Amino acid sequence: MRIVIIEDNVGLAQGIASRLSGRGHSVDVLHDGSEAHQFLAQESADLVVLDLNLPGMDGLEILRALRSRVDNTPVILLTARSETKERVAGLDAGADDYLVKPFEMDELEARLRAMSRRRDLVYSAQDTLGQLVFDRASRQVLYQGKAIDIPRKEIATLECLLERSGRIVPKAVLTSHVYGTGADVDDTAIEPHVSRLRRRLEKYDVRIKTARGLGYMLEVEGT
Repeated sequence: MRIVIIEDNVGLAQGIASRLSGRGHSVDVLHDGSEAHQFLAQESADLVVLDLNLPGMDGLEILRALRSRVDNTPVILLTARSETKERVAGLDAGADDYLVKPFEMDELEARLRAMSRRRDLVYSAQDTLGQLVFDRASRQVLYQGKAIDIPRKEIATLECLLERSGRIVPKAVLTSHVYGTGADVDDTAIEPHVSRLRRRLEKYDVRIKTARGLGYMLEVEGT
């Protein structure tokens, strides 16, 4: 999954990011509310972890703006404020859940898993790609019901291409999805992942087309 963490406590944000990326998720971290608002208006995410008390633009403003765009991305709020009125305000603004600081990382992960399961009730849990099926919940590619062994960075690459199926995806977008926005990697870092993924998929009539100088596009034979 692509998870966006919006938290001005750098140490806490990095700790959450390290834990989630270690679980195989693509993680974007932002510390400023105004920058986070612009990011969410332009980029897609599977889940958002959002602090309420942020510089530039507070968490409630970001959340209200997100919902005003009819963006139903699941959001879990983080707050140091334990008063009932703050929690109610967040839930009324469209949050799916909340955690009061300090919290255990295991509890945050459990709540994120629960929100992910609820998301799959609204959005398709599986995508069909010719002979293959991509299961979003388990993040596995299946052939005739059996999982194909694909490394997690290639799975993240496939997720990004699937989200924009039929459109050219720039290298920079793929790189940000796989490594996280602001990661200290060149856009060429995505090339070996695309190359290996292409070889794995082409035998199942799923192809990754290269648009020179532009990016890549997912194609399924016969569609």
